[in-house]
Formats: sequence, structure tokens, C-alpha cells
Amino acid sequence: MQIERSKIFPFLIWLPLAKKYWKDDLIAGITGTIIVIPQAVAFAMIAGLPPIYGFYTAMITPVVAALFGSSYHLISGPTTAISIVVYATLSNYVDPETQLQAFVSLAMVLTFLGGLFQLIMGLLQMGKFVNFVSHSVVIGFTAGAGILIAFKQLKHVFALNVPQGSSVLDTVIFIFKNITETNWLVFSVAMVTLFIAIIIKYFIQKISRFHMLIAMLLGTVLALLVGGESVGITTVGNVPRNLPPFQIPDLTTVNVQKLSSGALVIAILGLIEAIAIGRAIALKTHQKINGNQEFIGQGLSNLTASFFSSYMGSGSFTRSGVNHQAGAKTPMSAIIAAFFLMLVLLFLAPYASYLPKAAMGGIILLVGYNLIDVHHIRQVIKSSNKETIVLGITFFGTLFFELQFAILSGIIASLYFYLERTSKPNIAVLGINAENKFINIIREPNLKECSNLKIVRIDGSLYFASIETISDFFSELYEPNQVQNILIVSNSINFIDLGAAEWLTTEVEKWQKTRGGIYFSGMKIVSQDVLKKGGFMDKIGIENFYKSKTEAIADVHRRLDKPCEVKAFDECED
Repeated sequence: MQIERSKIFPFLIWLPLAKKYWKDDLIAGITGTIIVIPQAVAFAMIAGLPPIYGFYTAMITPVVAALFGSSYHLISGPTTAISIVVYATLSNYVDPETQLQAFVSLAMVLTFLGGLFQLIMGLLQMGKFVNFVSHSVVIGFTAGAGILIAFKQLKHVFALNVPQGSSVLDTVIFIFKNITETNWLVFSVAMVTLFIAIIIKYFIQKISRFHMLIAMLLGTVLALLVGGESVGITTVGNVPRNLPPFQIPDLTTVNVQKLSSGALVIAILGLIEAIAIGRAIALKTHQKINGNQEFIGQGLSNLTASFFSSYMGSGSFTRSGVNHQAGAKTPMSAIIAAFFLMLVLLFLAPYASYLPKAAMGGIILLVGYNLIDVHHIRQVIKSSNKETIVLGITFFGTLFFELQFAILSGIIASLYFYLERTSKPNIAVLGINAENKFINIIREPNLKECSNLKIVRIDGSLYFASIETISDFFSELYEPNQVQNILIVSNSINFIDLGAAEWLTTEVEKWQKTRGGIYFSGMKIVSQDVLKKGGFMDKIGIENFYKSKTEAIADVHRRLDKPCEVKAFDECED
């Protein structure tokens, strides 16, 4: 009963530990509160939402994700990648500058649908789905998103009215043509904030984790000193002093239909992000991450958040890393961080209204730059041409097309190359050397092959995509005056699907009628599953399956009705 309860309520597993490590979690939680304040404001702006929605998301999402997820250190909430997808998805239907209330309403619907998709995938045990998404897709998308984020903030940096929905190229052209209209005080505040953040982040290690917060505070002070709004330096506006209000998302048929595709993409992206972060930290903590439980946790967190004026969230790279480094031992640290953020919102919210958009723009420029993982991009380019293509498709798709299209294109390209690679299994013809060892004939000269028995090894699975390659190989062997008998060394065949089983049975029966036969050695039990259940093994003949090569070679040679012209084995002498 305890096992079943812990599956439904996974927090029952770590609650006893939280009592023991409450001091560690308290310190980590307070640290996380300080870190999330500037991020909540910045990410909400990236999503096209008022800052308060970043606070709401950072309160609700991490609590539910901590209670129902599996990672002890993953912190959920607003993130850069998710925020820009939210903006890109919703801005197709509503302009946040002129229809803010409608934009906010659709954001709650998108969050509900995204959470619902995540929860369904978790309940259907689809946690391993993210393993099929190439890391190059994530790298390409985040790099492209980083550039988009930076260019979207240039209107706040230069204080220019860049037209809504402008592309990267359009933004550059507009700023170039209207550079003389720049408010240089606004520009100075943005640049000073940016440089302060860079200096603290890279050169003052003791306070580097607070670089965003300190830079924003100093940028705000500078803006006030030079005149603030009186000289055109606009602020983020009033931040309400209240907790997230309960509100049912506007789930009309029209809203659901137009946001479903975007919600599915954002759900998958959020899951990839969360699982990747959880596993990265688990490598250091040696904690076992349950992918399906993490899907459920993320889904429930976003579903719940949609009823409390929060937008879509996921795992945060920065806050999760800080949480681990600050000494957190259990998910209670995430709950503590959310609690203290509520106190900050209730008592310090009025001060947030002084934050200049120029300072936030400078900070977000750095956020965008940090999303471009130059090290891994170089690594991908050096190591694999195909992964480079996947990365390029996702990257340029992110810059020039809709983000949903970019991500799906990257995933499809990644799966295509995976299927292409597995559809061409390595087929090695084996010969025997002077030491009686089986070697691939292309690796060593003067290997012997028996004239009556060709031995081949298939390295890969037999399934619908690989049948053509294997079939072509056997067709060449079947030509007149070629091979009479084949022994397939099957140790490296991981599975056989129904289509491959049918082809294999037909091929074996053809050889049995017109030649000698086809035999198998060392086939794994799991590979025999479809052959047994489908009755294919009975048609092929159970007697044609052997545990080892030596056993197969001996038995096949006893069946031969003509002597071996080329004698490779001791059995050839009989």
C-alpha cells in the first residue's frame, strides 16, 4: 500500500528527509528567492506579459512540480525558451501592446492545454519519448531563441517604436534607418546595466550568482538619477500587491482549436527542458530520475498554474543549478523559495514599479547571449555532419519561421537521420584466421571461408526500415553459383518486428526449397519474441536455431550432401 501511495503522492518519499535537512533547504530556498526575482520580471516581459505574471508563475509552478515530480533539485517556473514560444504562439492571434487582456487570457488557455498534454503523456508512460529528440535540436532552438530574445529587446534599448512582429532583419533595418531618433539616456541605462551584469557575472565570483539582481538595482538607480520618466525612461509599471487570483481559463472551442498545436509543441519543449536539467543534476547527485513521474509533475504544475493567473513554465537551468549548489537536499527548497517570493510580492511589490524597461532590456540581452551554447555548437559541427544539419534546420527555422515549425522540423530531421542510420545495419561476412578466430573479412587478409557455409553477422535490428538493405544483401548471395547455406550470427540483433519476421520466413523457405538453408546462432530471447508468438519460428524450423556458432557449424556440416571445396573448419574434413 505504501508503494502505491508513493506513486500517486511521490512527496511522501522525501517528506521525512525534509525534516532532517530543513536548514539546508531553507538556505537554498532563500537563495532561490533572490535569484528568481529579476528572472520573473525579465521572462514575463519576454513572454509579452506584465511582470506580475512572472511572479505568479514562479510561485505556483515550482510548488506543484516539487510535490509531484521525481527530481530533488529541479526548480520549475518561467524560463527563457518557454517564454519566447509563448510570445511567438500568442502574438499570431493577439497584439500584447494593444490587446493585453486578451493576450493574458490566451496565455492561461495555452498553459492549461500544455499542462494537459504533459499530464496525458505522463499517464501514458511516454517518459522515454524525449530520448528520441536529438540534443542538437535543443541546442539549435535555444541559440535561435537567444538571438530572437535579444532582438525583441532592442526597442527598449534604443527607445524606438519597432513595429510589432518585426523579424530579425526587419528590426535591424528599422533601427538603422531611425538611429537618429534614439533616446541616448535610455540607451545608456541599458548599456550600463548590461556591463555591470557582465562584470559581476564573469569577474566577481563571490556575488556572480546575483549579477542580474545587482545590475537591475544599479540600473534603476542610474535611471532615477538622470531623470527617470521625465526624460523618457519608461518603467515596467505598477505591480499589484496580491497573491495569484483564482480564474478559470477561457476554454472556448475556438481558443482550444487555435492553440492546440502550439500547446503540444510547448508541452514537448517544456518536458525536454525539465528532463534534461533533472538528469544533468542527477549525474552529480546519483539520484534516479523517473521520466514518467516528471511528465506528470510538469503537467500538474502547469494545469494548476493556469487556474492561478500563471503562464507556462518548465525546469529552469539557472535556478536548478543554484538550488543544487546552495545545498538543497529535498524539493522542500522549491516550496520555501515560492513562499518567500509570496512575502516579497506582498511587501515589496511597489518598489518593482520603478524598474526601467531599459535596464530590463540590457539584462535580457545578456540572457539571450547566454542561451547561445558556443561550446556545444562547435562540438556538434566538428563531430557530425548530420547533427550539424539538424542543428542548422532548427536554428534557422527559429530565426525565420514560426517556432513550432522550427522545433518540429528539427525533431523530424533528427528522427529521419536516426531511421536512416538504423535502416542500414552493418552486415559483416566472417572468415576464420590461423588462430581460429572469426574476423570480418574486410579487416584482415587471407581469411578462410567455407565453400558450403557463408557466415554473416548482422549488427542492428531487423525492422520495417532495414528490410530493404538486408534483402538486397541476400539477393546478391542468392545469384547462381553463389552460396548454398548461410549462418546468421544473431547476437547483435536487438529485435525483429512483424514485417521483418514475415520477410525472414519467406527468405528462409526459399533457400530451403532451392538451396541448402539459412541458420541462426546466438539469437537473443527478446529477438525471438515475435518469431515465436507469430508462429514464424515453427515455419523456419526450431532446429535451425543454435546457441553458438560452433554448435551451428558442426550440425550444418552433418547435413551437407557434398564435400567442402574450401575447408575452413575442422568439420569440413568429414
